[in-house]
Amino acid sequence: MTIKKTVENAVQAKKEIEDLVTQGYTHDDIYLFAHDKKRGNHITDALDTETVSMKDQGFFQSMKNMFTSRGDELRSKMEVAGLSKAEAAIAEEELDQGKLIIVAKK
Repeated sequence: MTIKKTVENAVQAKKEIEDLVTQGYTHDDIYLFAHDKKRGNHITDALDTETVSMKDQGFFQSMKNMFTSRGDELRSKMEVAGLSKAEAAIAEEELDQGKLIIVAKK
C-alpha cells in the first residue's frame, strides 16, 4: 500500500512521518521529496527517511535522470517510490509550489 502526504514544511513533515511510523511503516519505507535538491537532502537526513537510489531506479533510468529536468527526475523517482504517473505529475506540481511530498510504501 502506498500513501502520499503533502506538507508545507519540515515541522509538518516530521509530524506526518511520526504518524506513519506509529501506523507500522519504518523509516526505510518513507520517502521525502522537495523540488530543491539541497532542501530535500537536508530534510531527508534530518528526519531519517529513505532516498530513491540507483538500485531502486535501475542503472539506465538513473543515467537518464542525469540529463533530464528536475521535474522529470522527481516524477520518475516518485513513480519508483509507488505513485502512478498521474499522481507523480500532480505531486510534482505541488513541489513547484514549495511544498514537500511524503510517500510511504510497504
